[in-house]
Amino acid sequence: MPDLDDAILRHVNDPKYRPVKPKVICKKLGLTGDDFPKVKRAVKFLVKKGKLAYGPNHLVCPLTTGHPAAKVGDAPTRREASKHVIGTFRRAAAGFGFVRPEGTPASEGRDADIFVPLNATGDAANGDIVRLRLGTKRGRMGKLEGRIVDVVERAKNRFVGTYLVKGGMGLVQVDGKIFSSPVYVGDPGAKGAQTDDKVVIEMVRFPSQVRDGEGVIVEILGQRGQPGIDTLSVVHEFSLPGEFDEASLENSRKQAEKFDESISGRRKDLTEETVITIDPATARDFDDAISLEKLDNGHWVLGVHIADVSHFVRPKSALDREAKDRATSVYLPDQVIPMLPEIISNNLASLQPDKVRYAMTARIEFSPEGQRIATEVYKSAIKSCRRFTYEEVDQFLADRSLWKKKLDAPVHQLLGHMHELAMTLRGRRMKQGSLELSMPELSIDLNADGQVTGAHLEENTESHQIIEEFMLAANVAVAEMLFDNGLLFLRRIHGSPDPRKLKSLNEFVKELELEADNLESRFALQDLLNNVKGDSRERAVNYAVLRSMQRATYSPEEEGHFALASDCYCHFTSPIRRYPDLTIHRLIDAVNRGKPPEQHLDELLSLGDHCSEREKRATEAERELKKVKLLHYFEDKVGTKLEGIVTGVESFGLFVMGTELPAEGFVHISALSDDYYKYDKAGHVMQGFRSGNSYRLGDTVRVAVASVDVERRELDFRILEKTGQAKHKTPKKDGAPKRGKPPKGKKGRKRR
Repeated sequence: MPDLDDAILRHVNDPKYRPVKPKVICKKLGLTGDDFPKVKRAVKFLVKKGKLAYGPNHLVCPLTTGHPAAKVGDAPTRREASKHVIGTFRRAAAGFGFVRPEGTPASEGRDADIFVPLNATGDAANGDIVRLRLGTKRGRMGKLEGRIVDVVERAKNRFVGTYLVKGGMGLVQVDGKIFSSPVYVGDPGAKGAQTDDKVVIEMVRFPSQVRDGEGVIVEILGQRGQPGIDTLSVVHEFSLPGEFDEASLENSRKQAEKFDESISGRRKDLTEETVITIDPATARDFDDAISLEKLDNGHWVLGVHIADVSHFVRPKSALDREAKDRATSVYLPDQVIPMLPEIISNNLASLQPDKVRYAMTARIEFSPEGQRIATEVYKSAIKSCRRFTYEEVDQFLADRSLWKKKLDAPVHQLLGHMHELAMTLRGRRMKQGSLELSMPELSIDLNADGQVTGAHLEENTESHQIIEEFMLAANVAVAEMLFDNGLLFLRRIHGSPDPRKLKSLNEFVKELELEADNLESRFALQDLLNNVKGDSRERAVNYAVLRSMQRATYSPEEEGHFALASDCYCHFTSPIRRYPDLTIHRLIDAVNRGKPPEQHLDELLSLGDHCSEREKRATEAERELKKVKLLHYFEDKVGTKLEGIVTGVESFGLFVMGTELPAEGFVHISALSDDYYKYDKAGHVMQGFRSGNSYRLGDTVRVAVASVDVERRELDFRILEKTGQAKHKTPKKDGAPKRGKPPKGKKGRKRR
C-alpha cells in the first residue's frame, strides 16, 4: 500500500527517529494491533527494495547516510546491504543449514537456497528469519555460501521436550531434531518437574557452536507416554489455539438465543426440496448438502447448499476476530480444534437432518455432457431429509435394488442421479487435464481409551468422488461468478511447476524405466500418473510428482489452479472450518444486496498469507501427531515382523512402508549386513557386490522393527529377507483416470 510505505519511510527517516521494531512503528503511526501484519509486510518490502535495513534484534533502521540512527546497531549502509540477504533458515541434522532469501518464488525450489556451514550458523534455529552476509565462494553442492550475522526474527521461543537430570543439572531434550544437545533449565526439579515429564520451555539463550542453550520451564504437560500427553505436546509444539475466549463464547450464546428457524423474505425457502448430506461416519459438523433435479431437456440442476456461517459470525465481532486468527480447524487423530465454537460449528450452522438450517445455495445448471450453463448463488433455508455416510452410499452403489425398501423413492432416485452427474463431471475434468495424485491419507485407529490400535490408508471410493466433484464444481462456479462481477476475492491458487523441477522429474521417471513425454504438459503428467496405477513404482512416482508441484495457497492474485486445470478457483464449500470460505460468502451476500464492499488488494494479500500460514501449520501438526502416535504404538514392539514394500532408495539407505500397517521406517545402508551395497543413482537401486542381490523401488521385503525413538521421530527397520521383485506394469496409452486420495478437510475432504 503506497500510503503506508510512505508513512513508514517518513517516520523512519525523521531526524529524531531511533531504531525500533515494526510493532513499535505500528503504534507510533497510530495504527491498531490488527494493522501490525500490514506494517510488518510493508517493512519487509521496503528492506527488500533497499529503502530500509534491519539492524540487530529486528530493529528497523534508515539507510540515509547522514541520519543520526544510521550507525545505530551497525545497520548496513546501502553498499553493505547489497552483500546481505534476509531469509528463512533451515538447519540440517548435521548442523549446517540453508537460507531461503525473502521474496524467492515457490517455483525456485531449493535451487535458490544459500548454504551456511556449521561454523557460520550462529545460534539460528529452524524457521528463524536471519540476516546473512554473502561470501565470495561456492560451498556445498555448488551453492552460494554465506554467514549468519543476526537473527532478525525468531520462528518460536517456546519448545516442547522431555525433562531429565544429568550431572545434577536439570535438562530438557527438545522434541525432534531442532537441537542436537539438551537445553539447560536450572535446578533439578524446577517447577516440580520429574524425570520423563513432557514440558514446555521458554528459550533464554539459543545454543550455538560456542555455547550451550539455556531455557526455563514454563509449563509441565505430564508424564511421557500417559494418555493425551502426545497430543498436548504437539498442540504446544505448533502453538495451536486452546479454548475460545469468553467474548467469543458469549457472542455464540447470543446467536443461539436469537436463532428460531424462521425464514425471512431475503432467504429462499427450500425446505420442501429433497436434500441429503454425505459425510464420514465420525463427522460431527455437516457443512454441505446436495439436491439434484433432472429437467425434461436432459439438463441437470445441481444444488450445493453450504452452511450459512456468515449469518452467525458477523464482521469485526469477537467471534469473527477469533475465527480469523485461527483461520482453519485442525483435525488431529484424537480431537478437533475447531475454528468456531461448537455451539456454532456442531449446532446452529451444522446442516443436521430434519432441522431447518440456514444455507448459502449455489444453484448450477449443467448440460447432459456436464458443461456449466448457468449459476445462481443466494441465501436459503433447507431441511436435510437424510444423513448418509460414505460407506452407506458405497453399499447403495454396489446394489441399488437392496436399498429400494430402505429409502423413500425421491432419495433413492437422488442418489442414482448424483452418481450419474458426478461421474460425468469427473470425466470432463480429467479430459481438461486435471491431475489426481494417489497419495492416500493415513488414518490412525484408536480404541475407546484413545490408545492406538493400528493404522490404515483411507480409500477413495465413488461416494467420496461424488461429493468431491460437486464441491469442486461449486467452487469453480462461484469463483467465475465473482470474477465476472469484477471483484477481488481470496482465490485458491496453485501455480505451474517450475520447469527445472519438471526436468528433474523427467529424469527420475526415465531412471525408473518409465516412458514419459515432455512433462511440462499437464496431460503428460496425467498420462504418467495413469500409467503407474497398480505399478510397484506408483507411490514413488506420485510422491515425486507432488514434490515437483508448488503448494496451493490463498491469494487474490489471478494465477489459477494448475492441478485442477482451472483458471479461476476459490474455496466456498466449508465456512465452518475455513475462514477464506467465510469471506467468499460475505462477498456474495454483499453483491446480492447491491452493496459491493470497498476492497483493498494489500489487505487481501495479507489475509491470504495469514490463512495459508495457518493451514500449513495445521497440516504439519496433523502429520506430526500421526507420526508420534504410530511411533508410540511401535515403542514396545521392537522385534515385531512386518511385510513391507520399498518406497524409497537413497545413497544412505532404504525407506520401507508396511503393507498391512502403513508405517514407513528406515533401513540404513550399514544395516544391510549380508553384503557390501553401493547406490546406483541411475536406476535408484541399492546393488550388492558379492551376492548380486539388489533393492529397488517396489521390491517386497520382510522387516523387523529395529529401534524406535519417539522424541527424534525415528523408526528404524532391519531387513529379514527380500520376498519379491518389483512388478512393473506395461504402460497404457489410454489408462483410466487415477483416483486420488479421499477428499480432505473434515477428516476426508481435500485441501484443494
